[in-house]
Amino acid sequence: MKYSIECVVADSNELGEGPVWDEVSGCLYWVDGTGRRVGKPNLWRLDPRTGATRHWTVDHDVGALALRQDGTAVLALDDGFYFFNFETGALDLIRHIDPGQPRTRLNDAKCDRRGRFFAGGMDDQEELPICGLWRLDPDLSVTQVDAGIICSNGPCWSPDDKTFYFADTFQQVMWAYDYDIATGTLANRRDFASTREDPGFFDGSTVDAEGGVWNALVIGGDLIRYAPDGTVERRIGMPVKNITSVAFGGPELDEIYVTSMARVRHPAVHDHFAKQIKPQFGAGSLFRIRGLGIKGIAEPRFGG
Repeated sequence: MKYSIECVVADSNELGEGPVWDEVSGCLYWVDGTGRRVGKPNLWRLDPRTGATRHWTVDHDVGALALRQDGTAVLALDDGFYFFNFETGALDLIRHIDPGQPRTRLNDAKCDRRGRFFAGGMDDQEELPICGLWRLDPDLSVTQVDAGIICSNGPCWSPDDKTFYFADTFQQVMWAYDYDIATGTLANRRDFASTREDPGFFDGSTVDAEGGVWNALVIGGDLIRYAPDGTVERRIGMPVKNITSVAFGGPELDEIYVTSMARVRHPAVHDHFAKQIKPQFGAGSLFRIRGLGIKGIAEPRFGG
């Protein structure tokens, strides 16, 4: 099937991540995880009908966001969970995470279809398995549901809510868990897919209406669709290598938005990433894919 890839917001993000389509406003939200380190805004919104963007800045690194019923957001920031009001700019702490561990910060996050917000941590040096996976419930209680993670990425759920997918970028594995939607609990973790034989690394994910698991392979530059059995169903080569995350959007949820990063300076102690003297052309842009004939699933809102 013929499809097209276009750049819809050019060269704006140091570390574009976490796209979320808002069906109510018809807009796409996403974050620039480390943008504030280089003086850039770190919360973004695009209205695809006009091409207009709006952005906000909070004085934290941002892992991810989810929308709430009232149009505000819940954020996974470097040091914990917060509420954010787009109209007033108010940022309100819910709870700090790992306050005694300065190397960790919250990274990727998503809501399940009961409105629970799952966020995983990452070691800012991308070296040690010292991070947890956390669940923020609508009553604002926080529970740690997994541990031993270097860099959390790609939380998402199968359409029937029975499987939870989650990746550790630098352990180079995506896991599948049995998921109990009634309680929000995980069980029976097993390997789902690996990048150990691939030039890229797992980053952000989403699941389509057919149960395909999409992942943006950072550094490799391929957007991959995995079948529910973990086999690679297709690869889509993107215009830049530094793709970071993926989300379905558009009025029919049949468009795919892909974020990317322009980051040259990198705090990691590993040598997995090629050293860049200057950014790739177009890296840090937001891309849109049309014409695949596959629909996504609406992203749930946080229940609290």
